[in-house]
Amino acid sequence: MSIAKSRLNLRALTETAVLVAIAFVLSFFQFKLPWPNGGSVTPASMLFILAIGLRRGPVWGIGGALAYSLLQMLQSFYPPPVENAFNLFLVVMLDYVVAFTALGLSGLFGRRKYGILIAAPICLALRFLCHFASGILIWGPYAPEGMPTALYSLAYNGSYVGIELVLCLAAAALLLRYDKSIFSRQE
Repeated sequence: MSIAKSRLNLRALTETAVLVAIAFVLSFFQFKLPWPNGGSVTPASMLFILAIGLRRGPVWGIGGALAYSLLQMLQSFYPPPVENAFNLFLVVMLDYVVAFTALGLSGLFGRRKYGILIAAPICLALRFLCHFASGILIWGPYAPEGMPTALYSLAYNGSYVGIELVLCLAAAALLLRYDKSIFSRQE
């Protein structure tokens, strides 16, 4: 490996670690709304995870987002009373690992002008779909009596992921106003 390539990897690793750290610290500042079984809105913490992929590509994006998913699980793992180990595995995968790692797919949009404005809705929609599926498969018994499980999962998970998306887009638009290259591929 050449020295130039080694420096580029060190820079990408450092940038990824810093962005994951910023997102993780921001995830501690949660707007408390009445979500009894997890889920929260943070001050645009997802934006920093999306930025990894946009700036460094899908491999770095997925790696950084995977690391973030594990930190999220350590921070706020809320296991429901599940019937078996498979359902516990589904909670871990759908509510943490796959849901947050999907944010790393933002790297697919890094070469597009204003890629963040495309990546944020797509990646957060993928995150939502994971939580939605988990809501149906695992958290369904928590739905209010008479309310269809899918509707409960849609309302519950859509509320906080939707607010998070709006905050991410607003913060991204504000940052783009001052530096149009902030979410551009760095190579």
